[in-house]
Formats: sequence, structure tokens, C-alpha cells
Amino acid sequence: MYMTKMITLLALISALLTTGGANAQVIVITPPVRPPVTRTRRPPHRNQPPFVPTINVSVGYGFPNLDRNYLPDFYGISRGNSSQSGVITGSVNYQFSRKMSLGVMVAHGAVTAPYYAYYSASPSPDFTGRLEAWSFMINLVRYIPISATVTPYIRTAIGFNSWQQEYTDPTGNKMAVATPDLPDLARQFAHGVRFRLSQRAGLFVEAGYGRYILNSGLSVKF
Repeated sequence: MYMTKMITLLALISALLTTGGANAQVIVITPPVRPPVTRTRRPPHRNQPPFVPTINVSVGYGFPNLDRNYLPDFYGISRGNSSQSGVITGSVNYQFSRKMSLGVMVAHGAVTAPYYAYYSASPSPDFTGRLEAWSFMINLVRYIPISATVTPYIRTAIGFNSWQQEYTDPTGNKMAVATPDLPDLARQFAHGVRFRLSQRAGLFVEAGYGRYILNSGLSVKF
């Protein structure tokens, strides 16, 4: 009897183990597959030729001559349209790096305007005023090289003015008028572009404020 129960119990355990093994699921966990790493190849570095310092000389003509803003007004007198001569500019700069040069800039110009008395019936002016100025400035130019033929730049120039003013009647005699105080400080700020024509020569065009608004001319390297 006891042996019969043991045999029956062993048979049940064997059946359960067989059924469980048949129904069991094997779960295999695999590590995630990483995508292949692609490396971007940098373009080869272009070796620039060694920089050689140069002396840059430029001559230009600026327009309009902003010295006309300093022509004075007088009580009981009307001022006519002004005429100008210049501004003629010249600069000599030492370019000591690819992006900067330092030197001097000189500018010269004159403005003239007729003055009429309010109640005068004559078409001729009662007198004429003339302002002439020389400007001597330290000139700093910062270049923005973008290609071998086109170079934008920023000009900052500051210095002093040397003025000469006179007021003359129609016969050329000097008029006794109260002359205004003219500014001693000279300055010119501009953004420009230099276009290379050859290995040493080029043209430049710039716009700014100070002695002129627009300026263009010729530049030469030595």
C-alpha cells in the first residue's frame, strides 16, 4: 500500500515536470546593436603664403564736403547755396598684419557761400564766406580678407583741423564780421571695400562720416 502511494506520487511529479517543461518559454536578451559611427573628414588646411608687410598709399576724392555745415548764419542775412572744392584725401599706412594697418591721413577741402541782406534788391551777394580746412589724422584700418581680389575694411581716423576763414565784399575787401569758433577735432569713420587690379594697385570705395560721406580713389602697395 505504501509503495503504491509512493509510485503514484512520483508519477504525478514527473507528469507535472514534463508539462511545465513543454510549456516553458525561453527568453533570450541580446544587447542593443549600435549604429556604425561615421566620421566626417575635414577638408585639408590650405597653407597661406607667409605675410609680407607693405606700405599702402591711397589718394581719393570725398563728396560732399561736410565742412559746409560750419558755414555760419548772420542776423538779417540770408545764406545762398554753397559750393565746394574737395575733399581731397591722401593716406600712407604701414600694414603690419593681414588684418590691420596704421598710418596717417591728410584731407583738404574748401566751401564757399554767398550772403545776401534781407532787404537788398541786388542779385549780387553783399559778401561771400569761405572756409578752408586741412585735417591731419592718425589712420587705423582693419581689414576683413574674404578673397584675393576683394577686401572689405573699416577706417577709423582722428586728429586735428587747421582752419582758414574769410568773408569778403564784392570788391574783395575783407568784411568785419563775427567769425565763428570752428572745431579743432578732426575725425573720419568709414566702411569700405578695396578691389585689387594688379599685384600692387587697386581701387577703393568707402562710405562714412566726418569730412565726407562717400570717397573713392586709387591705392598702391610698396
